[in-house]
Amino acid sequence: MNHYRGRFAPSPTGPLHFGSLVAAVGSYLEAKSRGGAWLLRMEDLDPPREQPGAAERILRTLEACGMGWDGEIMYQSKRSAAYRAALARLEAQDMVYPCACTRREIVDSALGPDGALIYPGTCRDGLAPGKTPRAIRVRVGHETIEFEDTVQGKVRQDLAAEVGDFVLLRADGLYAYQLAVVVDDTEQGITDVVRGADLLDSTPRQIYLQRLLGLPTPHYLHLPAAVNAAGEKLSKQTRAAPVDERDPVPALAQAMKFLGQAPLGDLCRAPLAEFWEWALANWDAQRIARVRSLPAP
Repeated sequence: MNHYRGRFAPSPTGPLHFGSLVAAVGSYLEAKSRGGAWLLRMEDLDPPREQPGAAERILRTLEACGMGWDGEIMYQSKRSAAYRAALARLEAQDMVYPCACTRREIVDSALGPDGALIYPGTCRDGLAPGKTPRAIRVRVGHETIEFEDTVQGKVRQDLAAEVGDFVLLRADGLYAYQLAVVVDDTEQGITDVVRGADLLDSTPRQIYLQRLLGLPTPHYLHLPAAVNAAGEKLSKQTRAAPVDERDPVPALAQAMKFLGQAPLGDLCRAPLAEFWEWALANWDAQRIARVRSLPAP
């Protein structure tokens, strides 16, 4: 039995665009070329950022692209109890603490590798008099998290120096992505995570939480992120065009080219079944460019 279990985990903030399609195609082919399972998780953890009907449209686009998933879809919006239990385990270890800081109060902090503010530890030893707790943070030690990414190579991050104690429960009462993804990957039995390199700098935080919670660490493969002419990651905010559900093969073929696979020829005009037959026969992750981003076509 092949125990490879991969996943695709889109956020329903808009329709599936080319950047998301690259992650879907890469994770799908890496799983299916190994005879493994490809699971689907809807990361609907942040209602203010979600677009009504986007989740259903993403599923419809995946089906139109010929990418069928294995098992039931996991929805993060239904997983609060699991996240609460994980947070309670960390509380029992005295690894988390309440934080009263607003973003304005830490705005002068240095920026980490992902552009986020490095938390200076203001509330680490207790709240100042008169302060009301807003968020819950996890304590990080002076240790370097290191892992080998299949495409990006060796990644090292000093959490204390480059991130600081990070949020697990937000001021608005929503659980943070870092906690949710760790809990969910374990629940779904994920052995291999294939996703965009825009999430590469988050991975050491997730590995840290996995170790604290005694959870397994998957293998990681971070694909180059697709960016526009201004160097911005494709997203709803950058007005990325949705994938054409009526004729998805040209976009699928472009995704393969983006991922460094074999020359396309007339593949962009091939029937969908013929495209996937070629893609599965020719997929080779070693051809993926070892860079964090590439211009979208």
